[in-house]
Amino acid sequence: MVEASRVGEARWSGRTTWMFISFFLGLVLESYVFSLPAIAVYWVAIPQSLGQLMLAWAPIWLIIGIIIAGPVSDRLGRKVTLYITLAFYAVGGILLYFSSSYVLLLISLALMLMAGCGGMNSIMVASHELMPRRHRGKAMMMEINGINLGGLILALLALSSATSAVHFQRGVVAIAVVVVVVILLFARASMPESVLWLEKRGKHEQAMQQIKAYWGEDWQAAMAPEPEPPKSPALKRQTSVAFRVVIMTVIAAANTIGFGLVAYVFGYYYFPHLQPTILAVFEGVGFIGGFIGLLADRWSRRHMLFWSFLFTFVFTVIMGLTTHTWLRDMPLFWILLVLLAVANSVCYLTEDTVKPEVWPTEVRGTWTAVTRFLSIGLYIPAIYLTGNMQAHHPNQYFLFNAAVWFVGLLAAGAWFVYGRETGQGVSISTASGESD
Repeated sequence: MVEASRVGEARWSGRTTWMFISFFLGLVLESYVFSLPAIAVYWVAIPQSLGQLMLAWAPIWLIIGIIIAGPVSDRLGRKVTLYITLAFYAVGGILLYFSSSYVLLLISLALMLMAGCGGMNSIMVASHELMPRRHRGKAMMMEINGINLGGLILALLALSSATSAVHFQRGVVAIAVVVVVVILLFARASMPESVLWLEKRGKHEQAMQQIKAYWGEDWQAAMAPEPEPPKSPALKRQTSVAFRVVIMTVIAAANTIGFGLVAYVFGYYYFPHLQPTILAVFEGVGFIGGFIGLLADRWSRRHMLFWSFLFTFVFTVIMGLTTHTWLRDMPLFWILLVLLAVANSVCYLTEDTVKPEVWPTEVRGTWTAVTRFLSIGLYIPAIYLTGNMQAHHPNQYFLFNAAVWFVGLLAAGAWFVYGRETGQGVSISTASGESD
């Protein structure tokens, strides 16, 4: 484990940049396919009874991909799992190109969604284990910011080709998927397998081979001096597995449900003609606001989590209480949506960064997958529950969403008070408690 712990002190290099780009593009693609059902619902004739199924289709297949990929990455490795997901992407993208019926469309989306969230799980785990300690937080948050960019790209493609024939719009979207898959195939070729994972699996010789192949025979020269041990009491807090599972699941569920109900579902229910625009604004503003993640290695992760949840809750309440006003003055709606998007962007960048940090290396993929499986699974009944509000005033919709964020805020508060500090530039071994 000496070599594995020293690798965390590696300096940022050109190869690190390529690895970052591959992870970033992977999350751009994940968001792209996650957003697809909200756009693809207009491509084919779908029975009215299946309208909500299209909205729920993404989380259904995301959780299937997650619960498979998590244990697979702990068993076979992070890099192998990423290549498996690329194969699913490629098949799904090709099938999407020829999807002229809703049955084929659902199948192609299912394959890509499984690949998307399975790949995201492995990216979240691998990034924490491979990125240099000094840049681990901001690298992870900037990669996750690719989720905003992916949704924005899809929304812009949908808007730009809205007047085109359906088969042309579908073809543009499908070809974009295949092109990114080819790029990722080459970009990931040079990345190493997780040295931490190899060491934990007892594959010490393979770990050393990875170190020398990636950093060179004189690999120690590529390492920066080890830092002073952190002294904050919050860095040494011990929490039970049950506490971590509950807190991580609740904050992730609140974020998934809260984000999804605004970005993907609200427009479908109340302003169908504005759905691509709502998605573009929410994702575009979120992407810009997400650059606050560049400060992630300086700030407390616990503080970022709590305050971002608080502001997201407050802005959602404001949208719920002012619904009668902004329905008559839509510019106010867009202003409030922008404020909500910024707060929410910081919120999910932080919670997606925290989720993989708190688990030991041997089970990091599995437990990250479990919390994501549970949280995204809860989004499915939320879609159907809010569907019953469609006939009612939108203020009920936003106040329901505010209640969701309030539950997440309580969990973020519990982590703030009792949880371990995982930010401020500490190593992944310190964040997970493995170096205690």
